[in-house]
Amino acid sequence: QVQLVESGGGSVQAGGSLRLSCAASASGYTYSATCMGWFRQVPGKEREGVARILVGSGNTFYADSVKGRFTISQDNAKKTVFLQMNMLKPEDTAMYYCAALRGWTCSLVPTDWNYWGQGTQVTVSS
Repeated sequence: QVQLVESGGGSVQAGGSLRLSCAASASGYTYSATCMGWFRQVPGKEREGVARILVGSGNTFYADSVKGRFTISQDNAKKTVFLQMNMLKPEDTAMYYCAALRGWTCSLVPTDWNYWGQGTQVTVSS
């Protein structure tokens, strides 16, 4: 019943920037997420957590691979989460997924998350 729609992906050169957006909406009931997050996946590899934000406090956490380059933020009124990606590297190339979680924990373990978007492709050329 919760829809997550990503946008903002594309193809950029190494060192460039992209800003991903994730709009959340609930159908049938009001959904109040504990956390919102971003994950990414490439063919042949497991999905990995990129960043997450605690909806109530704004506390953020990042994977080591993106610290200092990516920033997660939110607009609670619009139920939208953003991922600002700077200094992109070829190894950042992946399908990026937005996710929502409502529960006691908020980690970057994919199996803990309840709702997923369809993904948006990010390609970084060297």
